[in-house]
Amino acid sequence: MKAINIKDKHKLFSKQWHPHRIAMVDNMQVILAKIKGEFVWHSHENEDELFQVVKGTLYMQFRDRTEVVNEGEIIVVPKGVEHNPSTKNDEEVHLLLFEKLDTAHTGNVKNKMTQTEYPWI
Repeated sequence: MKAINIKDKHKLFSKQWHPHRIAMVDNMQVILAKIKGEFVWHSHENEDELFQVVKGTLYMQFRDRTEVVNEGEIIVVPKGVEHNPSTKNDEEVHLLLFEKLDTAHTGNVKNKMTQTEYPWI
């Protein structure tokens, strides 16, 4: 039971699109990630995902629109909704994510960007 400094934790890694676990709450995990560019279209059949933008601007693409999520804002992607997080103008965006422990990184999509191990930092 100690405070976790999110900005300090983000300084501990540089790899983009690779989640790092910083805490657990019951069967939920708190994850940090750095992203840049385009990810992969995917969905999670049984899990919602919460994205908080710690630094930068996230563009959460949905098939019918794109939501702009600014620094200090959150967006919740409901289960079953296809989405594709991205950034623009070569900006690196820092995120905090909150999701169930068994949430697959790219849902049912397998891709070179798919991660199966989330290191603790």
